[in-house]
Amino acid sequence: MVDLSVIIVSWNVRDLLDKCLLSLRRARRSTQPGDHREFSMEIIVVDSASGDASAEMIRAKHRDVLLLPQSENIGFTRGNNIGLKQARGDYLLLLNPDTEVSCGALGLMIDYMKRHPQVGILGPHTLNSDGSHQSTRRRFPTLLTGLVESTWLATLAPQFVERKYRMLDTLDADISEADWVQGSALMLRRAVYAGIGGLDEGYIMYSEELDYCRRAKTAGWRVYYHGGAIITHHGGKSSEQVGASKQIHFQTSKLRYFRKHHGVAPYLLLRATLLLQFSWQLCLESLKGALGHKRDLRTQRVRAYWQVLRTGLKAQL
Repeated sequence: MVDLSVIIVSWNVRDLLDKCLLSLRRARRSTQPGDHREFSMEIIVVDSASGDASAEMIRAKHRDVLLLPQSENIGFTRGNNIGLKQARGDYLLLLNPDTEVSCGALGLMIDYMKRHPQVGILGPHTLNSDGSHQSTRRRFPTLLTGLVESTWLATLAPQFVERKYRMLDTLDADISEADWVQGSALMLRRAVYAGIGGLDEGYIMYSEELDYCRRAKTAGWRVYYHGGAIITHHGGKSSEQVGASKQIHFQTSKLRYFRKHHGVAPYLLLRATLLLQFSWQLCLESLKGALGHKRDLRTQRVRAYWQVLRTGLKAQL
């Protein structure tokens, strides 16, 4: 056994993955012998059939990494589950390939979890590429949150909805209890994985960490955010490659979560409202395009909204 297993699922982000692995190497060397935060670490990369020579880069530059190359793009949740099955660590870190870990961050997180055995999942303080704070701690979404998040209704919602959901009543530098933390960097105990299993592979992209934290809390574990453990997340570089599918995956994952944890009635109400919103946006963008206002942009948006509506936003369990 080792103290920490880092699991990275990667797809066509070779240069960012290289930087991530280099940052982990620095993080591993950042403690001194005898330091109470000294730890052993293994790194597992599940490569989803990248076409940018990511696997070759790992073999050439990072020979200590356990590479698990796949023959197809298997997605985030399935990829992490493959990595989790191979992991030997007492603690397991699901880490995005477009992140860089600051020296000392992992040691702080492991030390905190060792001193607080009731904490099953811990998320770090995450920064954007420009050094600004990235919101990664959350309370569980209500139906109202689901109705407005990532839709045009967000601008009409009362400020308290976002403030409560994003935990804006807590300080970024604090250590605070949350309902869930973002999956770009999520540390869990092996006991959590042993008790509730891996990620739900019904989520292709988005909401999988929300679902996982909910399952962990239902099983009696606590979820925390550590404001002193710093990582940088360059943000969605794999998901940027999937175009309109990003919106489809986001909304269908949201619907899957509500159907799974809140029941059929909230799911049906949320789905109907989202479809109405996308229908309205489709009509509005079509009208603007017909009037000649930024026609190329309107055409792109109409095409994207039409793709969303064609799916029917059906969430299967």
